[in-house]
Amino acid sequence: MKNLYKILIVDDEVEYQHVLSLILSDVGYKTATCSNGQDALNYMEEQAVNLVITDLKMPVMDGMTLIREIKKKHPAVDVIVMTAFGSIESAVDAIKYGAVDYYVKSGDMDDLVIKVNRLAKLNRLEFKNTVLLKNQNDQSFFLESLSPLYLHLLELCQRAADTGISILLLGESGVGKEVIANYIHRLSSRQHEPFVPINCQVFPEGVIDSELFGHEKGSFTGAIDCRAGKFEQANLGTLFMDEIGDLPLSTQGKLLRAIESRKIQRLGSNKSLSLDIRFISATNKHLNQLIAEGTFREDLLHRINTLTLTIPPLRERKEDLPSLIQFFIQKIEQEQKKKVSHVDQNVMDFLLSYDYPGNIRELKNIIERMIALSKDGRLTSSEILLPAGNSCASPVQQDDILHPLKEARAFFEKNYIRKALERHGGNVAKTSKTLDISTRQLWNKLNQYHLHENTRDK
Repeated sequence: MKNLYKILIVDDEVEYQHVLSLILSDVGYKTATCSNGQDALNYMEEQAVNLVITDLKMPVMDGMTLIREIKKKHPAVDVIVMTAFGSIESAVDAIKYGAVDYYVKSGDMDDLVIKVNRLAKLNRLEFKNTVLLKNQNDQSFFLESLSPLYLHLLELCQRAADTGISILLLGESGVGKEVIANYIHRLSSRQHEPFVPINCQVFPEGVIDSELFGHEKGSFTGAIDCRAGKFEQANLGTLFMDEIGDLPLSTQGKLLRAIESRKIQRLGSNKSLSLDIRFISATNKHLNQLIAEGTFREDLLHRINTLTLTIPPLRERKEDLPSLIQFFIQKIEQEQKKKVSHVDQNVMDFLLSYDYPGNIRELKNIIERMIALSKDGRLTSSEILLPAGNSCASPVQQDDILHPLKEARAFFEKNYIRKALERHGGNVAKTSKTLDISTRQLWNKLNQYHLHENTRDK
């Protein structure tokens, strides 16, 4: 899968840049070009790169300085230096500074392609070995990032991990809230004690109390045995309550008392149990809005949000998409026992540019579906399908005609917003809430797609 391997070509001869870019692109690699070392470093601050091929003599910043800066700031990036035939000694010096190989400009271009192929293969083998190790604990993989936003979040987690304070995690569905909660737990002094998650959205009112606090035998119909709840299971460790915004009001009061007193009572019991628990909760809802609507307790919010951390959506950390795509392809290959030998470039462009409203969970689902439907080990645009039952026909599926991905995404988004507006009778406020975007963002989309007709603010 060469199109997951990104090469940056650095040379002040623009024509030579284009020749190298054309040759490497023709054999399947993604390429970018810069005219000096400083431009290259600036590019690498914004874009992930696997390999840099650089000339040594350039204005602004020469190749030797560039190599030293790359090894300092991006040690995992490989460097091949290009040199004239009479300056091999300079290439040898460059290798001392961290370059992995050199190429004589007057030589056969096939030699350069062979060197690049070898490095790309080593990179893929290293990645495979890493994936095999990380499959033992997928969560470790999801904590590696090139995104400044996500790295800042992880730093805050590290600072707060051993404080014992209650933490509220905010973020859209599918961003990995449980992964972050578990990460905080594993960094804390409670790491050898239980990490107990519960999704409050799953259990109906009347059942959630038993799940949280446990029950005594005969406390209600069907309670044929005593049972410890999640609080007891998490004693000395961490209790993670996901989707806490969906907790019934009656249970919110009991939860508040449990957090304040650090004691619980099983259903049907008058005996209090003292517990020592770290409490982390999460939601994709706006709790202040729920408080205004009377469906969430303000005093409970103050108890659970000593520290609030917001997990960025995948569309705001697209630097991580190449590694996530590669990870899921490798993982799902093993799960489905199907080998992926090639990913079409238009598919890769889609995967790298799509906004993923369902975040990491949606990315995984898309790749799972594509691999399941693939033929002869190739992932093509015909496998990029909308979820079943979606009434918005996508251009990528119409009569097998391939449209530009930008056009396909706009077509889907326009029809999806129109459908949401219709469901809410043109109410922009309710529609924006359903789509989990601000009203301002929605109005921008309405302007873009000319969907103002029959809309109203309230």
